[in-house]
This record gives sequence, C-alpha cells and structure tokens, in this order.
Amino acid sequence: MQPDLKVHRARRNRLLKTLGEGVLILATAPEAIRNRDAHYPYRFDSHFYYLSGFPEPEAVLVLVAGKRPRQYLFCREKNEEREIWDGFRYGPRAAKETFGFDAAYPIAELDRRLPSLLENEARVGYAFGADPAWDARVMGWINAVRGKARAGVTAPASLLDAHVLIDAMRLLKDTHEVELMQRAADLSAAAHRAAMRACRPGMGEWEIEAELTRVLRAGGCQAPAYTPIVAGGANACVLHYVRNDQALRDGDLLLIDAAGEYHGYAADITRTFPVNGRFGAVQKEVYEIVLAAQAAAIDAARPSHSFNAPHEAALRVLTQGLVDLKLLAGEIDGLVEAEAYKPWYMHRTGHWLGLDVHDAGEYKRDGIWRALEPGMTLTVEPGLYFRPGKDVPAQLENLGIRIEDDVLVTADAPRVLTAAAPKSVADIEEVMLER
Repeated sequence: MQPDLKVHRARRNRLLKTLGEGVLILATAPEAIRNRDAHYPYRFDSHFYYLSGFPEPEAVLVLVAGKRPRQYLFCREKNEEREIWDGFRYGPRAAKETFGFDAAYPIAELDRRLPSLLENEARVGYAFGADPAWDARVMGWINAVRGKARAGVTAPASLLDAHVLIDAMRLLKDTHEVELMQRAADLSAAAHRAAMRACRPGMGEWEIEAELTRVLRAGGCQAPAYTPIVAGGANACVLHYVRNDQALRDGDLLLIDAAGEYHGYAADITRTFPVNGRFGAVQKEVYEIVLAAQAAAIDAARPSHSFNAPHEAALRVLTQGLVDLKLLAGEIDGLVEAEAYKPWYMHRTGHWLGLDVHDAGEYKRDGIWRALEPGMTLTVEPGLYFRPGKDVPAQLENLGIRIEDDVLVTADAPRVLTAAAPKSVADIEEVMLER
C-alpha cells in the first residue's frame, strides 16, 4: 500500500495549528538487536508514523510552527550497496516528494541543522523522559543555541511533551484509519475462523498459532498485532499465557487472543471455543454469561457515555451470573460495589485500540472518566476465570472464557469491526462442523 500523502500532511498541518508556536521533534523507533548481529523485524514508532507515513528506521520529523510553518524530514541517504543487502530506501529526495515534506535532509546532518531551527523559538516539544540519550541530545541542541545569547539569539524557554498533543489526535480515528482497522479486523476474524476449523483434540497449541499466523500473513497483515495467546484448558486462566506449547485435550475449551496488524493498525480479538467442537453444559452456561456481559458492554459504547460505562455494564451481568452459579449471594449493587467478582474477573473490560494494540489517549480528565465520542475505537473483552480454589466447584475448575471484539463509537449504534469472527454458541459449533 502506498503512503497517503494528503492524509499524513493534513495531520501535520492540524498539529502545527494546535502547537501555535515552537518546534516539535519526533524520532521513529530504533532497530533492535535480537541476538548477536540479528535484528528483530523492524516496526516504526506509532506517533512518528501517524504524522509522517514514513516506514524506515533512522528518521526524525521536525515541525516548525508559527507564521511560516515548515515540515522537515531527516532520513537515511540512498545507498546502493546497502540496498543490495537490506532492500530499498527512499533517501531524502524521494522522501520529500513521496511524503509531502517541505524539505528532507540526510540523518547525518541532524545535529548540525537542529540548533538553527531552534533559534528564537519559544518552546520545543519532543518525547522527553522516554530515552535519556535522546533527552541529552535535545538539551545539547538547546545549549548550542544558548551559546549565541550575546549575539541576540534566544533559546527555547520551555519544553512540551509532544505525545500529549499527538495522543489527543490519535484518539479520534479518521476515515483512512477506520478503513485500515476494518481490514485488520476482517483478516483477524478470518484467522479465528480458520483456527476453529483446524482445531482437534491432540493438536498442539503451537499448531493453532501457526494456522493463525498463516492466514494473517496470507491476507496481507505484516505481523501479529501482539504475541498470540493460544490457551487450552487451564492455560486459559493465565491472562497473558503465551507459551503455546501444550497439547489440546478433548473436552477442554481453547481460548485464543490473537489478531493481525495491517499497515500499522491493530485488531484485537479473543474467542473461546470447545476443542472437540461441542460445548458441554457447564461450559455453555458460563459462556452465555460472558457473552451477555459483552453484549451489554458493547451497547454501552455510545457517545456521551463514559469510557467506564461498558465496564460497569459488564460487571453487573457478570456478577449476576456468579450469583446464578451460586458463587456469590446478595444484592447486585452491593456485590459490585464490594468488588466481590474479583476472584473470577480481575481485569478491565477494554482499552483504546489503533496504531498500538493498547492505543494512545487518556482515559480520564481531571480524575473523571472521559466521555466517548464518535471516532473512538475500543476493545470490549469481559471474561470469567476459575482457577482451582476452595470457592470453586469441581465442574468449574480450570475453566477460562474471554470474548473480545473491537468497537468503533459512532453517532448511532456501536459498530463492531470484528463481527465476522464467529461468537454465538450456534455459530461456533456450525463453523467447527466444517472441519
């Protein structure tokens, strides 16, 4: 997919207007060594990519606000020898035209050019505190400007956290982003469907993970959005289980939390289904409780409702379910207030979603849960987990169920981006009959 020059330039223009005055400096992520001289697959910094669309490492974005706003990119030079080994690189000239910058320079010139761009600017914004070496580098540029004080040159007097401004922009998804997220969701739903069709007793969790990865990559996802969780039986009660190295047993449930990343944008889906294709009576009873909790939470993801509203809706249904299972007794309001559900439901019901699987954006303002607005995307993922213990009946031991979908807040009803992934008991069992 080619970068959309207009989309990324428009975002930079918006940010410059918000900034008003000053200079914003944003570096992409560095390459990371896996071991010895082998690298992890490269993945750009999300804030940097959101504004630039530029996918290469060793790149820095510089935006100058004010009466004469300017947009600069510093990146690697063209190098035919390195391209033989590592592949194509844009170089400054092509990057300027392709990504819509006013000017682009070799990354080797960053330290020489930055001080002059900071001269007589009131403030400088960057991701301060994230990397001590980068903090020192920015302060070196500022000190270089301070050294010209006797010539009448002023240095920035204040620092601004660039991420605060960009987080606020990223929280509301534009049409371009929604299209990419829908594609990531569709491909991820297809991967879950394939996993259901492939699953049989005796298979390894790793084999199901391989099938998920195959479908995601074949569909065009560049990578998993996060390390897949493929948790059979008791492993489903470990929230971040990623070993994926156990055999699947007849009669157990399989919890899969896995999704793909499509041109930077993440999906995030969890499905729980029977290894043998048929829910047992107790499994179905608990599953329907979690499914009802998720339905209530999705319905609460509406404009003017608080971010916490879906969580509150899910808690009431889950708590009632725990009463019905005779694990709790009492009035629902009191049980929820006392957090009596916590032994079996210990996480929250969702998070922001976008370029990061746990995406940018504050959840509260001045200590109050922020109101949902059209364009916000969040996950909705209630669950119940019954690790063996004195309060857990034998028929519930080692049963773990989570159901997760990706939801776009709209002016009307919530839009479930991941609706193509089978979720009802009937739909799951029907898909698994196709094995």
